[in-house]
Amino acid sequence: MTNSMTGYGVAEGPLGGGRLTVELRTVNHRYFNGQFRLPFSLQPFESELRTRLRERLERGNVTVRAHWIEAPPRSVSVKLNLDRAQAVISALTELKTALNLAGEIDLGFVARQPDVLTLPDDDELDVDRGELVTLLDRALADVVQMRRREGAVLGADLERRLTTLEQHLTDVEARAPQRIEAERRRLRRAVSDLLDGKPIDDNRLLQEIALLADKLDITEEIVRLRAHIQACREALAGESAAGRALAFFGQEMLREINTIGSKANDARITNTVVAMKGELEKYREQVENIE
Repeated sequence: MTNSMTGYGVAEGPLGGGRLTVELRTVNHRYFNGQFRLPFSLQPFESELRTRLRERLERGNVTVRAHWIEAPPRSVSVKLNLDRAQAVISALTELKTALNLAGEIDLGFVARQPDVLTLPDDDELDVDRGELVTLLDRALADVVQMRRREGAVLGADLERRLTTLEQHLTDVEARAPQRIEAERRRLRRAVSDLLDGKPIDDNRLLQEIALLADKLDITEEIVRLRAHIQACREALAGESAAGRALAFFGQEMLREINTIGSKANDARITNTVVAMKGELEKYREQVENIE
């Protein structure tokens, strides 16, 4: 299955009495990498949101940003910590007596002491988990749709490159026997020139040609390269995320093409190998975008 790793989605809706926007962006990454930019009051939900994303996105760098369009109403009530106030007054009274100080204990001074009077924190907002998950799912649906749409285009491009590789391989396969025959004629001429008209030992010559043919044989490489191309097509048509498999087969195809090139000993095959490596490089670059 060819899903791209590039996607974007955004959703806006009610949450906790206010309105929140959730924005998702995904780009290429070897693994799943989630980055969250959430209001302080929503940070306790990060782990759950991460798990939900991983259920739908196997790979990619995923950035989640959320911000309030309309902040939820906050309680205007002030909390009084009576125990704290009494402790402050007791300490001041003890200080006044110990040092024989004049004056009365000031109410404003007591009220300004830490934790005597407090306002509710942002993390005390009443946030409905279901509303938050719904917003995430809506943005995620857009991301998944975009990744599938772009993935279909990438998959078609990869299929074209595999077809081109296969055509080049057919050319190499057709040329290989001609190359061996050309080597046979070249070797016979070289031996004849060295013997300067003396009789040629055909048995010995045939033995050398057989050794040369074995050394230059690329049948195994051709068979394996065809198998890798077929495996790529199966990965593209499968239900699982194909990116890692396609990258692996790309490495294996390069290995076989390099071996064919090292055994070529033929200008036409060498030129075809160069074209195959160029096409494979484009394939491998494109695979970096596949989930």
